Amino acid sequence: MQRREFLSVMAAAAAALAQSDPALARSPRAMRRLYDVPRHGNVHLLHFTDSHAQLLPIHFREPSVNIGVGEALNRAPHVVGKAFLESFGLRAGTPEAHAFTCLDFVGGAREYGKVGGFAHLATLVKQLRDSRPGALLLDGGDTWQGSGTALWTNGQDMVDACKLLGVDVMTGHWEFTLGAERVQEIISRDFAGKVEFVAQNVNTRDFGDQVFKPYVIREMNGVPVAILGQAFPYTPIANPAWMVPDWSFGIQEEAMQVAIDAARAEGAQVVVLLSHNGMDVDLKLASRVRGLDAILGGHTHDGMPMPTRVRNAGGETLVTNAGSNGKFLGVLDFDVRNGKVASWKYRLLPVFANALAADRDMQKLIDDVRAPYLARLDEPLARTDELLYRRGNFNGSFDQLILDAMLEVKGAQVALSPGFRWGTSLLPGDTIRMEHLMDQTAITYPHSTLTDMKGSMLKTVLEDVADNLFNADPYYQQGGDMVRVGGMDYSIDPNATMGNRIRDMRIGGVAVEADKTYRVAGWAPVAEGAQGEPIWDVVAGWLRDRKTVSLKQVQQPKLIGVDGNAGLLG
Repeated sequence: MQRREFLSVMAAAAAALAQSDPALARSPRAMRRLYDVPRHGNVHLLHFTDSHAQLLPIHFREPSVNIGVGEALNRAPHVVGKAFLESFGLRAGTPEAHAFTCLDFVGGAREYGKVGGFAHLATLVKQLRDSRPGALLLDGGDTWQGSGTALWTNGQDMVDACKLLGVDVMTGHWEFTLGAERVQEIISRDFAGKVEFVAQNVNTRDFGDQVFKPYVIREMNGVPVAILGQAFPYTPIANPAWMVPDWSFGIQEEAMQVAIDAARAEGAQVVVLLSHNGMDVDLKLASRVRGLDAILGGHTHDGMPMPTRVRNAGGETLVTNAGSNGKFLGVLDFDVRNGKVASWKYRLLPVFANALAADRDMQKLIDDVRAPYLARLDEPLARTDELLYRRGNFNGSFDQLILDAMLEVKGAQVALSPGFRWGTSLLPGDTIRMEHLMDQTAITYPHSTLTDMKGSMLKTVLEDVADNLFNADPYYQQGGDMVRVGGMDYSIDPNATMGNRIRDMRIGGVAVEADKTYRVAGWAPVAEGAQGEPIWDVVAGWLRDRKTVSLKQVQQPKLIGVDGNAGLLG
């Protein structure tokens, strides 16, 4: 599907929804028209990623800050708000605008309802498979982590849900924080003969043997299709290395080319990479390897309505990213003729729970999984007067809540919270329940800490994370967003060089001194043997004492040199 054709299709869909009666435009019946996706060609791939264990429908706010630097400046995925709508030809005030941007998020959430939920996703998957014989369902990873039940069942709830959903192939990232032994147990026991786990870039540290299959080939309607896997390359850096002590990771561009060539030599007429690199990395990778027809990407949670077409020595590769939290399902159709891709069509479908009936079997599985934990999940902690969200390069309001709790409970001057992208959103007036707090914090290394840290070290920490985020070379971006900072103001120049981005650090209006020691609270230490109260207990106790949450402010750094950046909400 060419850009002009895509815009025409989207305009027609918008026109169909924009009836004279506004209530009709947002009715479930009208919204179901979004899912009328005619079959194209003979190879069909369905793709979701980064669901972060969200079995139920949720609200999830897209970012208002997603800054691009270098070649990524003002190009997808680094466009937000109105710039996003203009880039993809979407109309404001439509269901698509609500799904893909943060514009009028609260109003849109109240109009269109919640998104995602595996029971509703299952209905959509079945509908699309009915019209697409042989379609493969691909899971881009970050599936077994992100909720209380996933943590308490050691990922089993999501493993069972994915098997019932009909996942054919997956790769991973946060899955590895369950530990190497648990990952291997699931693959050998639960997935055997049902789901393939592929990752060409994970090797043993001793002899360099591949830990997982690099790819699988499936024949679909007479066409051999290869699915390669790419796990998150920086897993032992972004997450605890001691959880996967015998495995090495990396981008491994040369090894990927070998795998692509091998799949082609085996007869694959379509070769697709199921990636957890992040979209910027995928865009660079697509320009440097040949033989990939598409990269179905994840990790950075970017919901892209259309692929980016990247030229390389072998021709062209489509690069997509399918959002997060079970909120979207990508549909990629290829028409393969004479052994080559002749044409393609792509849609990224928002999963509106109000427009899709819950699949009965999946709903029963979800109800059964949750039943032993309902009392704990449903515990009311406080009421929020604010929109609570986490998504964007810097602090979100739910991040700020966690920071404020740490500052007070720990008696710290500064609080640092990881730049995680996952975590559901709550609307003003909602009750914050234990389940919502676990959605933000449920990891296998949740320890809270309080340490003495010199001002120079504080700057080093911020500079290191800033380079991971804003390095102009995507291959040096190690995942996540900027560390969330509470109790301290600072300025940042994303375009500056390493060591020169962070400036004017102040606590209570007083400049931070390099040689002075400060009390710093944090959580999620990656070092083995770390101890400390789980972060959810710290925050839950703080919320119970308050009853109502009204944040004074969401601390944001002062941004330097970003005028005209389409990754900032105008």
